[in-house]
Amino acid sequence: MENTKNIEKFSLTIEHFQGWVVIKIQGYLDAHTSPILESTISDTIKNGENKIVIDFEHLDYISSAGFGVFMEFIEEIRENEGDIVLVNLNEKIHKLFELLGFTYLFKIYPTINELI
Repeated sequence: MENTKNIEKFSLTIEHFQGWVVIKIQGYLDAHTSPILESTISDTIKNGENKIVIDFEHLDYISSAGFGVFMEFIEEIRENEGDIVLVNLNEKIHKLFELLGFTYLFKIYPTINELI
C-alpha cells in the first residue's frame, strides 16, 4: 500500500519493503513541513510498526526542525526493538548529519538494498 502526503514544497510517500516502512521524503524539510513527517512517524509507531527507513533521495534541504523529528522518536523506537535508518543521503545532507553527530546515532546506508 502506498500513501502520499504533500504540501507546496514537501511531499512524502509511504511504502512497505521487506518488513520495513519506507518513508520517502522530497523537497524541503523545515519548520513548516516537519509536522507532516512527525505525524507520519507517530502514526507508523501507533500502528505497531517500528522498523522505519527514511529515504532522502529526493530531499533538497533540511533545517534544524527537520533534524529534531528524528531525535524525537529514536529512543522510543529502539526501546521497542525497532530502529530508524536513513538511506540515500546526498553529500550535502550527509555532511550536516556528520556535523551534528547524527552519524553516531543513526545507521546510514547508501541505498535501501544495502540495508536489507
